[in-house]
Order: sequence, then C-alpha cells, then structure tokens
Amino acid sequence: MSTALSVRGIVKRFGNHTAVDDISFEVPRGVVYGILGPNGAGKTTTLRMINDIIAPDAGEVRILDKHAPGTDAARFIGYLPEERGLYPKMRVHDMVSFMGELRGLSATDAAVRADKWLVRLGLADWLKNKVQDLSKGMQQKVQFATALIHEPELLILDEPWSGLDPINAEVLRETVEEVRASGRTVLFSTHQMEQAEKVCDQVCIIARGQKVLDGNLLEIKRASAAEGLISLAFSDDGEKHRADAVLADTALVAETRPPRPGEVADCEVRLADGVAPPRLLAALVGASIGVRRFEVVVPTLHQIFVAKVGATAAVAARKDDN
Repeated sequence: MSTALSVRGIVKRFGNHTAVDDISFEVPRGVVYGILGPNGAGKTTTLRMINDIIAPDAGEVRILDKHAPGTDAARFIGYLPEERGLYPKMRVHDMVSFMGELRGLSATDAAVRADKWLVRLGLADWLKNKVQDLSKGMQQKVQFATALIHEPELLILDEPWSGLDPINAEVLRETVEEVRASGRTVLFSTHQMEQAEKVCDQVCIIARGQKVLDGNLLEIKRASAAEGLISLAFSDDGEKHRADAVLADTALVAETRPPRPGEVADCEVRLADGVAPPRLLAALVGASIGVRRFEVVVPTLHQIFVAKVGATAAVAARKDDN
C-alpha cells in the first residue's frame, strides 16, 4: 500500500535517556494522522527525525514510499516546528514569500501564494507589518503559512494549536481539513486531545518514548465502546428507585457509578462480562421500568488517552494546555 510515511523501529538516545524507544507506525496518504502524548513523551524528537533535523540511533524512516529524510524528501514536506523560526524584523508578506522561494518557487509565484495564504488565515491587514509586531498567535499563523506555501505532499505540524485562541484554532483546523480534502497528508503532534479528536483519521499514542496504541480513531473508539459502559436515565425518581433491583443483579451489571459531569443521566453502569446492551435493556423493560435514556457510551479521545497513559500524565498534559 502506498504510504505518505513509514517509520520502523526508530530509537533516539540522549546520553542515558532514551527519548524514543523502538517506535513504528505507518501514515497512509490523504489522511490526518496525530501523534499524541503528554509533554516529554518523545513526539517532537520523532518529528525531528522524520525531518532530518536529528538522526535516529536505530530504525528507518521512508517518506512517500522511497525518500529517506534529507534533501530529496525536503521539497515534499511542509514543517511547522514547535519553536518559532521567523525573522522578527521582516515584513509578514516578505517573510512568507521568502520561505516560498527557499522551497523552490519563483519570486512571482511565491508572492501570489503568500497573498493567498495570509488572506486565508486572516492576516490580510498585517501584510506590511513586521513579524515582531504580531501577537504570538498571529506569528503562529504566519509560520503555518510558510509551511503551506509550496503545497507539500506531507504537512508536518508540531503542537500547531499552541498559543492559539479558540477562533484561530478553528481556522487552523479548517485549513488542515482543506489540505486533507486536496488528497495530501497531515501529520501533527499534540497533547490537546480535544483538537486532535476533531480532525484525526488515525492516531498514535506514545508515552515515555514508547508507542502504547495506534490505529484508526473511529475503530479505536468503537472498540472502547464495546467494553460495555451504558448511560442511563429514568422517567422519574420512582422509576430510578425501582431500577435498583435490576442494576443490583451482578449477572447483568458489574458496576454502577454516578454520571460524568455535565451528563444528563442518572447513572452509568458497566455491564458484566459477556453481557450485551440489549440484555440489560430487556431486563429494564421486562420490569416495566420507565427509561428515557439508554445509551452506549463512546469514550472521548481524552478518556482513551487517560486509560492508556495514566491519569497523572493526562492531568499534566491538561495543565500544559492551560
């Protein structure tokens, strides 16, 4: 199968610390692929090896089926690093045009494309300003434009939502979806699970330098939903009380717990091993209990993340996001 990126067994050590430990994954063409994990998980190190900024100590990377990281591959890649790489005293339009020329565009083509992307990203009124005049979020969008200007086959974004307010985060998300719709591939790293869930087709979750999960996001969520968590709400308090006898049946229900914050439900239950949701519903209906909600809970990406990397790392990631 044709791939945008193939990573096989890459390892990177810094002294006695192994930052990336035998990570492998494949990114099909035309998808949005997220490398997810808490800060310090090895995400940026992985992207730097793909971009030939640092070399792996072991393993192999192939870009668009045949290119090793380096000069040949660079012209097919657009890269937004986590650190800002802009010249602060250059004018915004000149900055983006210059980066386009470095990517092989003619001066005329680079100028036209710079106009297009800066307008698209909401920076039309800032074309003649110096980069240093812009806020951090606006500088992030300028750097995003420099990664997009040559229309790369593989767009690599390292923590792209860092420093963006909700409006600009939505602009970036929409642009990522446009790149995917054009048939090109987006690879990004983030610890912001909410943003990743909105755009990812496939994900790779890493923690402490190791891969803990990868695959199609929809299939991962379906598999987690199959674990048997049901959200329940009853017609009134009387029906809720009558349901206690059914929910106390350990042949049906392994655990009953309060609903998640913000959920309009009376409780959540985890089914006993081997019990399918219709069996519990049949028991409630058979007891003539008024049910106004019976929903198989599909976990959010953040909940899957917590389950895979641990609550402590997940809380740390959320703190870094604030």
